[in-house]
Parts: sequence; C-alpha cells; structure tokens
Amino acid sequence: MPYFDAASAAPLHPVARQALLAALDEGWADPARLYREGRRARLLLDAAREAAAEAVGCRPDELVFTSSGTSAVHAGIAGALSGRRRVGRHLALSAVEHSSVLHSAAAHEAAGGSFTEVPVERSGAVDPAAYAGALRPDTALACLQSANHEVGTEQPVEEVAALCAEAGVPLLVDAAQSLGWGRVAGGWSLLTASAHKWGGPAGVGLLAVRKGVRFAPQGPAGERESGRAPGFENLPAIVAAAASLRAVRDEAAAEAVRLRGLVDRIRSVVAERVGDVEVVGDPERRLPHLVTFSCLYVDGETLLHELDRHGFSVSSGSSCTSSTLEPSHVLKAMGVLSEGNVRVSLPLGTAEADVDRFLEVVPEVVAEVRERLGAPVSTPPSPAPVASLVVDALGRRCPIPVIELAKVIGEVPVGATVTVLADDEAARLDIPAWCEMREQEYVGEEPADRGSAYVVRRLS
Repeated sequence: MPYFDAASAAPLHPVARQALLAALDEGWADPARLYREGRRARLLLDAAREAAAEAVGCRPDELVFTSSGTSAVHAGIAGALSGRRRVGRHLALSAVEHSSVLHSAAAHEAAGGSFTEVPVERSGAVDPAAYAGALRPDTALACLQSANHEVGTEQPVEEVAALCAEAGVPLLVDAAQSLGWGRVAGGWSLLTASAHKWGGPAGVGLLAVRKGVRFAPQGPAGERESGRAPGFENLPAIVAAAASLRAVRDEAAAEAVRLRGLVDRIRSVVAERVGDVEVVGDPERRLPHLVTFSCLYVDGETLLHELDRHGFSVSSGSSCTSSTLEPSHVLKAMGVLSEGNVRVSLPLGTAEADVDRFLEVVPEVVAEVRERLGAPVSTPPSPAPVASLVVDALGRRCPIPVIELAKVIGEVPVGATVTVLADDEAARLDIPAWCEMREQEYVGEEPADRGSAYVVRRLS
C-alpha cells in the first residue's frame, strides 16, 4: 500500500532502526553518571549531538534534544521571549506557521503579550518587506518556518533573517519539514526540528540556540540538556535520530531530483485529468517531495477515504477532515480553495509505478465523489435569464454551497448576481476561490439573518 504522507511522519529509516537497536544495548545507562556504563552512554549522547549539530550548522553546545518538535518550538519561543522581556512582549510570525507556533502565540497573548501575523501571498510565501513591516521596537522574537508543512512552499528565510538582524530581533526558524533535505540558509538565531519528519523515531526534537541570543528557560530548572529540556534523555531514540539524519542527508541530493520529477508529474497530470482543480503552493520554491491540490465540488473527507480504499495513504488540510469543521489556517491565509484538498508527500524511495497508479486512480475517484454529491459536470444552459438568484445553503457543509452556486450561475445573465446564503465557515474562503478559478466576480460578503450572504456576479 503506497504511503504518501511523509510530511506527517516519514517511515523509519533503516539506519534509524539499526542505530536504535544497537543503542538499546549500549545506551541504556544514565549519561550523567561517572561509572563505565554511564561514560559509554555519555559518549553516545555526545556523538549524536555532534552529528545533529553538524547537520543543523551550529555548535554542539548550542543544540539540545527535546521530547518532540512541538516541545522544541514551545521551549524556544518561551525562552526567547522571556530572555528579551526587557525589550518588549511583541511576537511576529507568519500566518501559515505550524499550529505549535500559533498555540505558543495564543498563550503569550493570554499572558499579556501581543503578536502580529504577517500575511502571505497566494503561493504561501511571505513578502520579506511585509515581514519587516511587522517588526516593532518592542518585538522580542520573530518566527518563520523554513518550508510549509501543508503546501511545501519554501519561505525566504535568508532575506527575513537579514531584516530581523538589522532590526535587532532574533529569528526562530521551524525547520521540521526541510531539515532532512539540507541546512537552513541565513542568519537564524534559533532553530527547531522533529526527528519523525526525516525518518527518525518519534519523540525526539531539536532546539538550537545560537550563542549570544538572550534565552531564559521557562518552567522548573533541570540539570540535563543545559536546563532547556527537562527529563531523562531518551538516548536510544536520540542516537537513532542523529544517525538517520546523517543517512537521509547523504541520500538527499539524488532523491530530491528524483522526487521533484515525480511531483512535477503529479502537478501537471492532475491539472490535465481532473477538471476544476487548483494545484496550490509555489511551483518552483518548494520542497521536492510535496504537492497539494484542491478539487472543486468534492467532500475532502470522502475523497481521502476513497483514496485509502484504493490503497493510497494521503492527508488533507480540508475543513472536512478536522473535528472543528473549520478551514485549514494555511489555505485560508493563502486565499485558495480549502475543500477537496489532498496533500501528497512522497517518502524516500517512492516507486514511479506507485505514482503512475495514483494518477490513474485520482480522476476516477474525484469523478465518483462529485457524482455522489450531485456536482455539475459542465455549466448548464441558461433557459430564461433572471435578474438575480438567491441560493439557500444554510445548514449545509463542505462543498455543497459552492456546488449549488455552480449549478445556477448559468441561469442569470452576464452582469447579474447570485447570492449564496451559508453558515459554514469554509464558504467564506471557498466561494471567492471558486470565483477566481471560474473567472466570475466575487462582490463580497453581506450580513444575513443566519450565517452570511455571499454575492457573486456573473462575468461570462
């Protein structure tokens, strides 16, 4: 069964498995002890730290191991904000950061701080000038991911880091998705990552803090990992994480070229074979193994279930796959279609034949789901033109409001409007996205007795 969700968790690399088993035998003792077993464990821990630091591009004494990438983010943000509290309590971040960064920002605000979300372009990347505009005299910390976890767009970290340095603001980079492919360029101040994203074991994160960055660890003080990551080190997992990072880097150059070719094929073939589809994210500045596309008139959860039934494990940022029924904050910030969203992230070693079969299955599955939902196959002919129409989609979820809009847009003359009544949060994003894809005019949102009224003018 092809596994195409490496951006969530990459399969355990064979080197990680070998190192983990070996370290279980050799690295079980306390590395803080001076007897023979402790010294052996300390040697393993020091070697793992040196290997990880070399991959990150920092000094070994600047890097600590945490219990996860999320804990590394939380510790890094909290420590940097506390260390620079005399400067101010303002935090700057992009609107498409990982939820761990957003949760830290929300907690900071609840404690009396403030933060600014820098908007992104439709590609998912921030404009460095816009990011610089969010920096204030009281900005204590800035955060920017190296590459987006949902759409693969690479961020201009080097440019933003230079602007932050000019403003005297440290920059924390979440490199969870990109570190397996190479070092993060630029003068970053703090960096976080997660081992299970590159084929290491789950439960190991990295936090690097450059010398000279003011940093005050939060929570009860601990003796291990420079006081920045409390608790006993999971040494076997740490050894496996460092070993697999080195192994993955050795394969990265060749695999990046091969997987980028497969992803380019997915991007082009999906656009050719699936009607009313939007391939999102930057087509050039992106991770080599990841592609995301959104299909109009499709229930995202059903689409993923059907692909799973055909043997393909993929993921989605669609609102229909979350318990909150809210659109992905990444897709919302980009202003692209959120429903029918599929993220394909290929692990190392993905076979070309599996990608070819996926491209045969996707058009069939999308067509089946659309037919089940009663989506229009083509724009229906207009009988008697009417001045305007109102579509009542209140209480209906996911792509239904957009499907109903598409069914009736041809019934009004060019220049007339269709008003869609909807109370699903996704409609606020998907109706404007549909208008852009179908070259119709999105007039705007108006208040209604229930939900909102979305007004669309027919242009063609």
